[in-house]
Amino acid sequence: RAVLRKASALEYKIQRRALRKEDFINYIQYEVNLLELIKKRRARIGYSFKKDEIEHSILHRVHSLFNRATGKWKDDVQLWLSHVAFCKQWNAKHQLSKVFSTMLAIHSNKPALWIMAAKWEMETRLSSESARHLFLRALRFHPECPKLYQEYFRMELMHAEKQRKEKKEFEQAKMDLGEFNYSEEILNGEMARIVYRDASQKIKGVEFQLAVLSIAKLFDFTQDLQKEILESLQARHADDPLTWDYMARRELELGSLQPTESSTKQKKVSEMAQREERCCAVFDEAVGAVPTEDMWKCYITFCLERYNRKTNSEELKQKRLERTLSVFSKAHESSLLSEALYKQWLQLLLDSSLSEKAVEVAEAATRRFSQSVETWQMRLQVLIQLKRDDVTQCFEEAIKHVKLKGTLPLWTLWVEWSEGTNSKEDTEALYQRSLHATTPAESVTMKEMYLDWTYRSSGYKKVKRLFTSLCENRPFSLDFFRKMIQIEKEQESCKMLHLREYYERALREFGSTNTDLWLDYIKEELSHPQGKPENCGSIHWRAMKMLQGDLVEDFVSKYTLLQTGHL
Repeated sequence: RAVLRKASALEYKIQRRALRKEDFINYIQYEVNLLELIKKRRARIGYSFKKDEIEHSILHRVHSLFNRATGKWKDDVQLWLSHVAFCKQWNAKHQLSKVFSTMLAIHSNKPALWIMAAKWEMETRLSSESARHLFLRALRFHPECPKLYQEYFRMELMHAEKQRKEKKEFEQAKMDLGEFNYSEEILNGEMARIVYRDASQKIKGVEFQLAVLSIAKLFDFTQDLQKEILESLQARHADDPLTWDYMARRELELGSLQPTESSTKQKKVSEMAQREERCCAVFDEAVGAVPTEDMWKCYITFCLERYNRKTNSEELKQKRLERTLSVFSKAHESSLLSEALYKQWLQLLLDSSLSEKAVEVAEAATRRFSQSVETWQMRLQVLIQLKRDDVTQCFEEAIKHVKLKGTLPLWTLWVEWSEGTNSKEDTEALYQRSLHATTPAESVTMKEMYLDWTYRSSGYKKVKRLFTSLCENRPFSLDFFRKMIQIEKEQESCKMLHLREYYERALREFGSTNTDLWLDYIKEELSHPQGKPENCGSIHWRAMKMLQGDLVEDFVSKYTLLQTGHL
């Protein structure tokens, strides 16, 4: 009776004149949950009768609900995918075939849906012909989609592999195939070759060639095809860094030139070192042939990957480190080292305790990227870490080179360093200087830091005087006022008079946009020993006048919660 009542209520909702998508989703979800429950009950009591009357009628109802919903809201891809998932879960192959057919007629502009449908035909229905037909239709809509060609290429190779396995099974069983014959061309992946050739005429990028090559490598009968792709790659994209990167890394997989009989640890290490040397020889040739920043980046990335690999051989680790540092130096000499790679080089030098070299490299980086805040920051951090004497001089140089806007990270680093190193007077002078040297928006952060440092170093009286003087120059941040309120609250003789002053100053700046500030002010009046609860009414009235738009409603609901003790 409960099921009937619930189903009737849901059915009424989808019979309205103004239909809503949520009603269909809720009805479908209810029916799916019901199916799951029936399945569990059947398993628990071992009852397997009357499936046609129970499950099949519910399944039929769910499919018809999905059909109505997708018919009404055709553009909702998620709805279609939910129907696909439901069909897969309940093994409704015939229905799923219809769903894919209708969905692809409407959403033919989405390659991912074509791939999903073809994959299902190939892997679930074991129909290579249907999958091929879908891919060919998809390519008529998307003739230059790399992903479609890759998946079509993979499908043809899977089909060839499947046929090879079938043939092998028949030969082992010594069965007479009669008139049925396996085509040698298909068995050797000729269809995939045709797909590749067609695709390579339309898609020019090196990434596509490499993706297709990586797919071909998954199959053990594609040596000739791999060779053709590789030759095409070298002929068409000889100047592309990715081609050289692939050719170099390929040396790692080819194995040692002299295969060793026994595999002792020492021999394994020397073999790995030989392979890496061959890779580097290819990379050296590459940076000569294609002297670009991207090519050096590929070379350095390879060296760093090898260096970061775990090995028990100290000799191999040292060799990798020397090689990496050497490549960094060569790239630097060629003036083809990017800003990000300078950072990695510095980190490697510091980790290897080569501090003098790190200082040189940091200086060279700031010469090359003199406008970059990040590069100066990097150099300064190196000098601070090594506790050098010329830190102040370097800060002055950095501020001189970098444009006014964006110098905030340098000032924050400078004052943080000064707090721990210089005298109070020097640090205070630096804070004062930073307020004038940064843009108004950036000076807000410096004000907060200045206030915090003054309280930590000189105490309450000094910070109160500083707060009053800083309040003369806008702009401010809300945290600036909250910091001062927090400082006042930490005092033993916390005066409500001072708190009111800080709240009033903050409300002048942020009263129209911040509801929490008003509520905190009201709470303070209610909870502070010197507070005046009778002021709450006037604060509430001012808040209602000052707040803008939806914030008034938000304030009223929060104020009500505060009055009832829920906030």
